Amino acid sequence: MTTGDWVAVMPVKRLTAAKSRLRGAVPAARHGDLALAMVRDTAAAVLAAPAVAELLVVTDDPVTAAAVTALGARVVPDRPAAGLNEAMRYGADEVAGLGAHRAVLAGDLPALRPAQLDAALAAARPGRAFVADAAGSGTVLLAVPPGEPLDPRFGIGSAAAHVGSGARPLTGDWPGLRQDVDTPGDLRTVLGLGAGEHTCALLRDVGLKVACVSAA
Repeated sequence: MTTGDWVAVMPVKRLTAAKSRLRGAVPAARHGDLALAMVRDTAAAVLAAPAVAELLVVTDDPVTAAAVTALGARVVPDRPAAGLNEAMRYGADEVAGLGAHRAVLAGDLPALRPAQLDAALAAARPGRAFVADAAGSGTVLLAVPPGEPLDPRFGIGSAAAHVGSGARPLTGDWPGLRQDVDTPGDLRTVLGLGAGEHTCALLRDVGLKVACVSAA
């Protein structure tokens, strides 16, 4: 049961433009399906985290919108249409509002466990804090308290940019939260951690023999 007060915000690109560096991991005709499966697994894990009161997905992709709505997320269109950081800022500061605890996160975390997200959000209090990706240079989550603007700095070198902006790095051992998927190598790592049911089902459907462990 949800008992938390965090609004999680997840921006998702149109599936036709998503995950260009991951192309080739599955047949070209199923690339969008893989991107969607990872979004569904991420959303399911976020919604299962007791700390999260609501998941807000910012997207203009109708297939993604329908899929995450069915899971229980709220969808809003990307009105700024000005890239990742503006989509995050819009969802967190304008739609969710400055009065809420807000956390923005990547939509490609198919090995995310709800308990890891709960632990990271607990560690984020008080103040503005972030979780670096497995490589240490990127960012997978940025959390802010009520009254403070998000000020996202996602992109190349975002971990250092977030430190420079005054955000506190969180150091917990949360492998499923830290491992985003940009390349086929990242996907293999996720499968070793245990990807969620949607990603595993998609990979099996295209004929890949994978030993997946539920991320629930």
